Amino acid sequence: MNVEQIYKDSSALLEGHFLLSSGNHSKYYLQSAKVLEDPKTAKKLAEALALQIKQSGIKVDAICSPALGGLIAGFALATALDVRFIFAERVDKQMTIRRGFEVKEGENYIICEDIITTAGSALEAAGQVEAAGGNVVAFAALANRGFCTRVGNDAPQKENCKLPEGTKLFALDDFTFEMYAPEDCPLCKEGKSQAIKPGSRGN
Repeated sequence: MNVEQIYKDSSALLEGHFLLSSGNHSKYYLQSAKVLEDPKTAKKLAEALALQIKQSGIKVDAICSPALGGLIAGFALATALDVRFIFAERVDKQMTIRRGFEVKEGENYIICEDIITTAGSALEAAGQVEAAGGNVVAFAALANRGFCTRVGNDAPQKENCKLPEGTKLFALDDFTFEMYAPEDCPLCKEGKSQAIKPGSRGN
């Protein structure tokens, strides 16, 4: 499966001048919502991700995703694995599991995002699952930005990855793009464009 081509065909691999959630700038941006708006594509990607997880032998009882970006990917993965799906959302800037969702003592969870960058939001959701008595056995995403080491790729984990060393991360592909601090951004220095912030935390 050529995941990069799927993103390109869905107009989800954007090129321009982007402000990332980290505050850094980049020439490229992954807009997974454009991939996931097609149910057939979402199903295809989720089934490929589920196959990786099944082959690992991990026992999974449920999927939990951080809202908003991980919702469709997480639900599609839960469907492919035939397990429960819940989500965590921010309330007063704190990730929270609510809406009557129950985490049962000893249940095994995978935290699923559309894209894993530093995994900060995923770790917050994992903390909520663990606080309620669940076990987080792995993390998953359609795309990995290359900061965290995924299963099947031995590239060393970078300092800004927030996942503990040895954490299992399943993803379909790595998308490694250059990022720049605003003061070092060559796109800013050219003076031809201003960084925009797409995605669920911007527009």
